[in-house]
Amino acid sequence: MFTASRAHGSHPGRDLSGSPALTRVTSEHVAALTAFLGEADLTLSGLDAPSVRLWIDRAPDGTVTGSTGYELSADGRHALVRSVAVSPAARRSGHGSELARFALARAVEEGAEHAWLFSRRSGPFWRKLGFVPADRDALAAALADTEQVRLFTGTGQLAREVAWALPLR
Repeated sequence: MFTASRAHGSHPGRDLSGSPALTRVTSEHVAALTAFLGEADLTLSGLDAPSVRLWIDRAPDGTVTGSTGYELSADGRHALVRSVAVSPAARRSGHGSELARFALARAVEEGAEHAWLFSRRSGPFWRKLGFVPADRDALAAALADTEQVRLFTGTGQLAREVAWALPLR
């Protein structure tokens, strides 16, 4: 089962146990997060929507070095993982996995039973976390009211996406 830590330790971006020490994104962080996710080529829509839960990891100088988050379905049973990214310098260190696990743990705490995501390029990463390829139409049906699904459906991008799923309970 997933667990979450909100502790802040002395090592930048990590608590003493190695779990990410993250800041919940508020309106004051959206511009920096937008720039960070734009560089990572991830979806920028809805970052300030009340239904989107996002966190950032920052270097001591305030630079965003990682992000993670999710959106819940209207019934709270499904979570759409989104905005999981790390800076190039932090890749291959396990930090991306920590960020993803943090979001999954928080979604479980809110009652989610199933996690979904879109990823055309990062399948091997998500497989290591237990995700398996999924039907994108099933994802879209379970999470039809989320910002990202509405965007992808409205722009026709949904047909080009690759869906992934993970049972959480």
